Amino acid sequence: MQPTFNLVADTICRTAELGLTITDAADAGEFTVISARPIDSCDKCPGCGHTGRLRCHVVRRLTDLPVVGFPTRLQVRVPRFLCLNQSCAQRIYQGELACAERGRTVTGRVTRWIVQRLAIDKMSISATAKALGLGWDLVNDLALDACRHLVYDDPGHLAGVRVLGVDEQVWKHTHRAGEPDSFVTVLVDITPVIDGAGPARLLDMVPGRSAAVLCDWLSQRGQGFRDRVEVVTMDGFAGYATATKQALPRAQAVMDPFHVVHLAADKLTVCRQRLQRMTTGRRGKKNDPLYKNRKTLLTRIDFLTDRQHRRLEQLWATDEEYVALEVTWLVYQQIIAAYQHPKKAEGKKLMRKVISALRSSTMPKGLEEIKQLGNTLYRRQKDVLAYFDIGASNGPVEAINGRLEHLRGIALGFKNLGHYILRSLIHSGQLHTKINAL
Repeated sequence: MQPTFNLVADTICRTAELGLTITDAADAGEFTVISARPIDSCDKCPGCGHTGRLRCHVVRRLTDLPVVGFPTRLQVRVPRFLCLNQSCAQRIYQGELACAERGRTVTGRVTRWIVQRLAIDKMSISATAKALGLGWDLVNDLALDACRHLVYDDPGHLAGVRVLGVDEQVWKHTHRAGEPDSFVTVLVDITPVIDGAGPARLLDMVPGRSAAVLCDWLSQRGQGFRDRVEVVTMDGFAGYATATKQALPRAQAVMDPFHVVHLAADKLTVCRQRLQRMTTGRRGKKNDPLYKNRKTLLTRIDFLTDRQHRRLEQLWATDEEYVALEVTWLVYQQIIAAYQHPKKAEGKKLMRKVISALRSSTMPKGLEEIKQLGNTLYRRQKDVLAYFDIGASNGPVEAINGRLEHLRGIALGFKNLGHYILRSLIHSGQLHTKINAL
């Protein structure tokens, strides 16, 4: 009956893949304790390679995968040998286990299981640690060590990146003296999205937000990587454009359409607020015409209802001072129309026409916001117009930023920036293939 028991138990617990066979098992309440021995044991001395003589056995205790929902502890009876080579400094040595590195208290497949639960199932560290019956710190350290190996020790991690997305993210909303900056620069591989091969992939996150931060990161990558990057998508932050020009002179910078429209929307809002203070001497209240139409002004014209159209017509007729707001609103709608045009070439012509009009020397007074918008678009017109030729945007980067916000939510916030960066790479770095190969 003993061989049958071992066969069934080894099959259920899959101990054969660990190089072990079960000899006994016990219910220890919260844990399942499994006694095992190595199927094969190497008696070669690690110091000289000579064959040793069996001296005794020791029990090595390891954490393995849960069995039927209960944490498992392995008690492996490991042989110890006496080296017979008199000139060898290694007199006594312990047999190695294929399932666990020397000094580790968990099997190798436990580390892989932890990272899979975090990356694929989006489990928290606490839930994963509870399933294994381990402490939070140990599970976290195992996950971070595995992630460092998968990302920073893998020369192929940056292979194939032709379209690079850059954006900033606020990783914490509190700041104290001596603590790291609340901003991180997020770097994303958008190439799979452009090629239709899959989702975007988080490459890395760097503390800070400046031209120097991005330039330093690019400089630390190999020349082969920099030569492969053809396009860099970004928001309106001038620092990223400067760094791209310095570190990737042959790459084309693309200013993201969402951020161009958002920039125009900000100028529209500033114009409305300025006119509100100028005409009433205070901030807007519920029944003020300008404040009441604040959301309608930001709605795309194709989506306005008949009632909203009438409200805007009444607004323009309310006060002559509102002409500046109407002009700003029309520019805002023209920018949206350029991006929404079904033909990119025609959209590019419309956008170039808007930029040229905003730079006109005959711009009437009272259009301060329009002038500011025109100056920004003129300085970045090459990056703005590049979208219509390339079609790449920062949308996939914003999607990953949303996933990272979810990660911060399930973790109830982070205090350690290095920990946050590595957890983000586990969560959104598309490490599934590498994880399965651990």
